[in-house]
Amino acid sequence: MEDYNQTVVSEFIFQGLCTSKELQIFLLLPFSILYLMTVVGNIFVVILIIIDHHLHSPMYFLLANLSFVDFCLSSVNTPKLIIDLLKENKTVSFGGCMSQILCVHFFGGGEMVLLVTMAYDRYVAICRPLHYSSIMDRQKCICLVLISWVIGFVHGMSQLILILELPFCGPRVIDSFFCDIPLVMKLACMNTDTLEFMINADSGVLATTCFILLLISYTYILLTVHLHSKDGSSKALSTCTSHIIVVVLFFGPIIFIYLWPVNITWVDKFLAVFYTVITPLLNPAIYTLRNKDIKNAIKKLINHM
Repeated sequence: MEDYNQTVVSEFIFQGLCTSKELQIFLLLPFSILYLMTVVGNIFVVILIIIDHHLHSPMYFLLANLSFVDFCLSSVNTPKLIIDLLKENKTVSFGGCMSQILCVHFFGGGEMVLLVTMAYDRYVAICRPLHYSSIMDRQKCICLVLISWVIGFVHGMSQLILILELPFCGPRVIDSFFCDIPLVMKLACMNTDTLEFMINADSGVLATTCFILLLISYTYILLTVHLHSKDGSSKALSTCTSHIIVVVLFFGPIIFIYLWPVNITWVDKFLAVFYTVITPLLNPAIYTLRNKDIKNAIKKLINHM
C-alpha cells in the first residue's frame, strides 16, 4: 500500500444548508418546531401504546418501536443542525463525525428491517387471520424487533469500519449539515473507488432486499384484500395504505441519496433534510390520523384528563 503524507484531521467543517446568514436565522424557528413536534409526536405514540391495553397487540408493539427508532434517527443530526444555524463556524470533531455515520446507518438500517417486519405482521393478519395469534405471539414479536436492531447495528458498524480505513490528510469541508458517507469519502487522500463500491454494495443489498420484500408483501396483501369479501377489507386497506405511505417516504430519499445519486448539491441537501427531519415527523402523524384505534385511545386519554 502507498505511503501517504497524512496529518491527523481532528475535526470537519460543515458548510450547512445555505451560506445566507439571514436565511439561516429564518430557518431556526421552523426547524426547532419540527424537531419538537417529532420528539413529542413519537414519544407520545410510544407512551400511548404502553398505557392503553387495547393497543397491546403485535401491530402496535411494532409501531411503538418504529416511533422510538424515528425519535432516535431524528435526534442524531437535527439538534446539531439547529445549533449550527446560529454558529459562524460549523465544526464537528472526527469522533463526532464517525458517531453520526454509525448512528444514521444503525437506526436507518434498523428501520428498514422493522418496516419489513411490520409488512410481515400485516401479511399474517390479512392473509392468514386464523393463525395470526399463534404466528405473531409475544416472543416472536420481540425476536423480530431484536433482529431489526442487530441488523441495523451490524450495518452501521460495517459502514463505520470501512470509513475508518480512510486516511484524511487535508481537505475537511463537508458541503452538508451532517457527516454523510459519500461526502466524507471525497475528503480522503486516496482513491476511494473500490471502497465506494463496497459501501454502496453494503447499503444497496440491505435497502434493495428490504424494498423488494416490502413490494412483494404489500402486493400480496392488496391482492388478497381485493379478491376476498368486503368484511374488514376497508380497515385492512386503510392500515396497509398508512404502511405503504411510510415505506415510500422512507425509501424515496434513500434511493436518490445512496442507490441513484443525482449529484446536485441542493437536491442532496433537500433529500437529506427530508430523510432526517421530515420523515420521522410524518410517520406518527400518518398512523395517528389514519388509525381508528389510535384516535380512540387519544380520545379516551383526553376524556380521563
